[in-house]
Amino acid sequence: MNFLWTVIKEQIDHFYLIRRLSLYEIKNKNKNNYLGMAWEILNPAIQILIYWFVFGLLLSRDDITMGGEAVPFISWLIGGFFVWTFFFQATIQGSKSIYSRLRMLSKMNFPMSIIPSYTIFSQFYAHIVMVGISILIYQFMGFYINIYYLQLIYFMIATLIFLFAISLITSTISTIVRDFHMLLNSTLRMFLYLSGVLWPLSKLEDFPWLMNIMQLNPLYYLIEGYRAAFFGTEWYFMTNGLLTLYFWLVVFLLLIIGAGLHMRFRKHFIDFL
Repeated sequence: MNFLWTVIKEQIDHFYLIRRLSLYEIKNKNKNNYLGMAWEILNPAIQILIYWFVFGLLLSRDDITMGGEAVPFISWLIGGFFVWTFFFQATIQGSKSIYSRLRMLSKMNFPMSIIPSYTIFSQFYAHIVMVGISILIYQFMGFYINIYYLQLIYFMIATLIFLFAISLITSTISTIVRDFHMLLNSTLRMFLYLSGVLWPLSKLEDFPWLMNIMQLNPLYYLIEGYRAAFFGTEWYFMTNGLLTLYFWLVVFLLLIIGAGLHMRFRKHFIDFL
């Protein structure tokens, strides 16, 4: 537990540095592109158009029922896809955040635990923009801003903490075993089809045991929470209290494991340079 408090304190004490480095990270990433940071929006937009063309036109999908209201498939897809994009990009970048910066670390003096943090934050800015664009699109689709939007703040914070917990683990393992990053990349792509992003898990109602297992995926909780806010169906974190309790229990355990691994090995990270 001492490891966990140490890591949390480092995030609080160096939050200003995390914010500055995250802004530098996103600017540096796109400095050689003519469209610059616009690619942070164009990439997921192109992806969602492809999925809409395949699943919305070629393989026509029926409306999705949420809170007793029919939601067009493309609207439902947007509500979860941008959460998935943020999760995927932040997890991949977070997993290689330490070993890709070992040379810089050998010349700098700040806690290594903030490296996954500012990498995640650099992806978070694009996520905020995409959420804003989604809200704008929904106004034209008839899903207007409502009181349930307030829970977006909760789910954004929950997503950030979840990503940080995962990145503490994956960045440590990836630094020691470089092949782990490639394995993670392949595994995460499978999660796109297992997290309720492209199809509702309610289709498994004839197999309740399988649906219950898939709902234990913490990413499913976050995605459905965003959708509940966008479509104004419910206070998701309250009406699904057991899932909320389960989610934070998983996050807490991941934080303990991640902080323990990070503090145990970070003195030896430079040895892998």
